[in-house]
Amino acid sequence: MSARWKVSTLALLALAPACVTGQGVSTGAAASFARADTTALRRTLDSLASRHHGVVGYAVHDIDTGERLERRGDETFPTASLIKVSVLVTVFDLVERKALSLDDPLTVLKIDKVPGSGQLQFLHDNATITVRDAAWLMTTLSDNTATNLLLDRIIIRRVWDKMEKLGLPHTKVHSKSFLRIASVAMDSSVKYGLGVTTPNEMAQLFALLAAGKAVSPAADSTMLDMLAHNEDFSKLQRFVEGLDVPHKTGDTDQVRTECALFPLQSRVVACVLTKENEDKRYVIDNEAQVMMARMGDAIARAWPRRPPPPATQ
Repeated sequence: MSARWKVSTLALLALAPACVTGQGVSTGAAASFARADTTALRRTLDSLASRHHGVVGYAVHDIDTGERLERRGDETFPTASLIKVSVLVTVFDLVERKALSLDDPLTVLKIDKVPGSGQLQFLHDNATITVRDAAWLMTTLSDNTATNLLLDRIIIRRVWDKMEKLGLPHTKVHSKSFLRIASVAMDSSVKYGLGVTTPNEMAQLFALLAAGKAVSPAADSTMLDMLAHNEDFSKLQRFVEGLDVPHKTGDTDQVRTECALFPLQSRVVACVLTKENEDKRYVIDNEAQVMMARMGDAIARAWPRRPPPPATQ
């Protein structure tokens, strides 16, 4: 973990005495934070969403002030690789309960390798990595083979159980990547693909991570560090500079998704999910990605930033 992000992560977890409620994460200290012009922000986000050739849902929650904006917040959307956050949380929950170790070995067999994003598919057969390695690759590179190795180890239904315990009943992974034929919920898998969630539920999962309530403060800090090293900056992060933002993205032909935790003066969770997109191109200026980039820029500008920490000798 880099020193800079370690400080940022601790600040996210300790910025205010957060508590989790049925409506989200609140702090009771809203008066100490500047508030955004949410009317103007909503107008900007809705304008971008309305012009898009596809279906757009979003949830923007300021954890510390309680400000909330949403569009189709409780509607179910395909997640693409965004669902891997739920897998990550389940892995760390099992580690916390001593049912799994981050140092446990995983062997990458030829039969385990699947295409799409990631690097494990290109390693030599029978390479050995650890659970920690797989979690890192799944989170930072969205490695599909690493994801499948973890799902083999933890069992898909445990991800469902963990999400339901966190109050997220619509957030579900259906199968291993590129192995939809073995889905545990075929009808939903056909409709949504790898996973399903709602903008509000995924925003709540990120808010729980920010509050140290998804698994534990230490585990959540480690997961936020992994998410901050995600190498996909093509969507909400594209025009945002000077921030280390924990985030996870997802792409399929008709789907672009991202959820992010912006460490501004207050902690702002932003989740944007799209489906039925007309532009199916895998290019940086895909219509959905450009729209999401403009949304991310608007969200990051709506709240003031924290002053940088003092320089250390």
